[in-house]
Amino acid sequence: MSQKKKILCVVGTRPEAIKMAPVILALKKEPWADVRVLATAQHRHMLDQVLDFFSIEPDIDLDIMRPNQALTTLTARLLLDLDDVLLAEKPDAVLVQGDTTTVMTVALACFYHRILIGHVEAGLRTGDMQNPFPEEANRVIASKLAKWHFAPTEGSRQNLLREGISADDVIMTGNTVIDALLMTASKELDLGVQLDPEKRLVLVTSHRRENFGEPFKNICRALHTLAINNPDVQFLYPVHPNPNVKDVAYSVLGDVSNFILCEPLDYAPFVAAMKHAYLILTDSGGVQEEAPALGKPVLVLREETERPEAVEEDVVKLVGSNYEYIVSETQRLLDDNEAYSAMARGVSPYGDGLASARIVKTLSDHFC
Repeated sequence: MSQKKKILCVVGTRPEAIKMAPVILALKKEPWADVRVLATAQHRHMLDQVLDFFSIEPDIDLDIMRPNQALTTLTARLLLDLDDVLLAEKPDAVLVQGDTTTVMTVALACFYHRILIGHVEAGLRTGDMQNPFPEEANRVIASKLAKWHFAPTEGSRQNLLREGISADDVIMTGNTVIDALLMTASKELDLGVQLDPEKRLVLVTSHRRENFGEPFKNICRALHTLAINNPDVQFLYPVHPNPNVKDVAYSVLGDVSNFILCEPLDYAPFVAAMKHAYLILTDSGGVQEEAPALGKPVLVLREETERPEAVEEDVVKLVGSNYEYIVSETQRLLDDNEAYSAMARGVSPYGDGLASARIVKTLSDHFC
């Protein structure tokens, strides 16, 4: 066999680590691939615990995270540090996942160095560069620079084709989040939070920048109303450490007896929480993909979604940050068994657990 090809896999945040872990593990089994893992650590702890769970140790760690870091500063520091890494490593290809500042900056740095880029979970679009912010811009920029576009769905594939990407460079793989979820959900998982087994659980996550300020206050007020009106229901909210989220959440919800606020859950306990939940309210992209596969209805605390497939299947519904709509739609699912059953169908429009194998095959076909 000719010399191994060096594949640099980059992760910066918890969702990136979750979705890249199956790809990294699959590539490490390939005899032709010299796999290197770069952690930018855009999110430090939340990244580390996922890598630990999947037994992945970064070969390079930029440790870029700073408290309440500005996007401009983060981008500038990443570009400078990545320049040194790419000069030292000289990879044959770099894989990135999703739509974070890490992804956009790595794509730009690789472009400057003329290194091939593979974009995992390519082609997601809302059509609004301000929503979600800055993710929509990040993924659009990455798509302009990538060689391989690993699209999770037919809809994302069509988005890329409409933007002029060659059909030969767009590979529909399914979403690697389902690979990771199926690997994890099959295990015995400890939630690590004491819950009342007699009460239904509503799981909440909310942390997106576009909801900061009044929209997030509206979300918390709606959650407060729901908890007060449903004392027989338990609410669990692992709170993001960003002060824009944490301070408001604890101020509005901290004294509600059936509302549990806790630190962010590690990946495996969070999967356990999703499995245990009756329904989920979230502004997370990954949860929109994972929860339907577990048969859990999802109400999305966003005005738009780049993941329309589950909405079209009627297992996910957008409620935004509108107080009345959040309250009424959540209450409907708690009270109306027929409405609940219609959304809790276990439909998984995002993959079959084989996305990583398809990504590896594409790279193998190119390099071998």
